[in-house]
Amino acid sequence: MSTQTNRLSVTDLTHCEHCAVLRVRGELDQDCEQFFLRTIGSRVLAGHRHLVLDVTALTFCDSRGLNCLLAARWLLQRREGMLLLAGSGRRLVDLLAQTGSSELLPSYSTVSQALTALPPEHRPAWPPPSSKPPTVRKPGADRVT
Repeated sequence: MSTQTNRLSVTDLTHCEHCAVLRVRGELDQDCEQFFLRTIGSRVLAGHRHLVLDVTALTFCDSRGLNCLLAARWLLQRREGMLLLAGSGRRLVDLLAQTGSSELLPSYSTVSQALTALPPEHRPAWPPPSSKPPTVRKPGADRVT
């Protein structure tokens, strides 16, 4: 499932009962904060106590975006869960360091590394299973007769 605005998209990569892995792509700022918070809130309402955000495609995050991340962390922490970031770029890492938020929002190089911070029984399958079976071509199937 993918939801998006014209500048931000959030895509569900995989999930299990307790955790969802989401790809966040685009810009997280004042114009997108309501969309982001609604989207994250819907995942929490669906029962996910842990969220791993793959932010490798997040191209911009300002102080309002940081506040969104901190609000999501607060919500998950109230449910005894965690918010983990994966693939943070240099700008996001710098923003977290400059604001003293690095400890509050743990950042890992990859989704696989982030998932190891969770109890094994709360981890979804990673990498996610393919949603489409591989196409098997029979020899000669391309011939037109």
